[in-house]
Amino acid sequence: MPEGLKTLTRYTIEEEHRHPGSSGEFSALVNVVATATKIIANQVMRGAIVDSPRGTAGGAADGVGEHSAAEPDNLPPTVHRKLDAIANDIMVAETQWTGHLAALLSEQMSTIHPVPDAHRRGKYLLAFDPLDGSSNIDVNLPVGTIFSVLRSPERDNGAPAAEDFLQSGVRQVCAGFTLYGPATMLVITTGRGVDGFTLDREIGAFVLTHPRMRIPEDTSGFAINAANERFWERPVRRYVHECLDGVEGPRGRDFNMRWVASLVADTFHILTRGGVYLYPHDTRPPARPGRVSLLYGANPIAFIVEQAGGWATTGGERVLEVPPEQVHHQVPLIFGSRNEVERIERYHSEPDEGHIFDSSLFGTRSLFRPAPH
Repeated sequence: MPEGLKTLTRYTIEEEHRHPGSSGEFSALVNVVATATKIIANQVMRGAIVDSPRGTAGGAADGVGEHSAAEPDNLPPTVHRKLDAIANDIMVAETQWTGHLAALLSEQMSTIHPVPDAHRRGKYLLAFDPLDGSSNIDVNLPVGTIFSVLRSPERDNGAPAAEDFLQSGVRQVCAGFTLYGPATMLVITTGRGVDGFTLDREIGAFVLTHPRMRIPEDTSGFAINAANERFWERPVRRYVHECLDGVEGPRGRDFNMRWVASLVADTFHILTRGGVYLYPHDTRPPARPGRVSLLYGANPIAFIVEQAGGWATTGGERVLEVPPEQVHHQVPLIFGSRNEVERIERYHSEPDEGHIFDSSLFGTRSLFRPAPH
């Protein structure tokens, strides 16, 4: 390893040393999670070669774990479903025996997974999405793992319960994600800024390559699934239309639009280049407030984004202050460059303001509308 590069192990130990009296459990947990994501990375790289039986530690619930928040509905049962289950099993198997956790919560499990009695239970809770954006596997686009660490409340009987996970995002001890792209990258925060690590496969370790990541306050880029425009609320349509009007519109400059259908990929892009991600409230059936899981999606991403100088909102409130109602609670999610996100929040506070064309993005007088005569 080149001189001067810092491994994740050294990084977490040094972070522990900043807190006198630390037991070392937290740094050990972070490294265990990182090891699990290395194993997942190897499975993802194999793609369609993977041939393992379907099955998860807790069993996927009806309507839970079928697809990640940024993926299309009604996907066929292809290899990404199998990798969802494999990734979930890896995270559970690699972390539950360590003595650091009391229970786990996953997108792939209908309820929480208490650490079995055969293992010592620790003082932390782990919530995770084992393979966000997994439908991208079939077309060889980036996917990732998202995770959040909370402190486990003390209980008289010592047995963890689902209610233990119902903590607002401000109480997260740590959050991070691993991006499985051309390089495998781990992005993490413990509340002291955001750092990015790249997996050096020659030594088998994550090394610090993106210290103190910061999101620019202003941006000219946004990410949204424009196919859902007919279901958006007026403030979101107003914002997107103003961006699309470019230099001739009220914003007075051109914007770029993108959509990867992978929350981790879009988050990393925003962390490195700036931008805004919108998965807003919409009116698609079945009716529900949002489509991004709060505990293992929106909260960890919002924690990372805020620590990098950005902002994250549901449109009406700060994501990290939303009280979870149940373990698979879903919310709208808008985050990224602070000034743009605050503008979108302002539009939600004045829903009847602004001019919007009645046509859709892809209809008459839309993205492909003819130039005026």
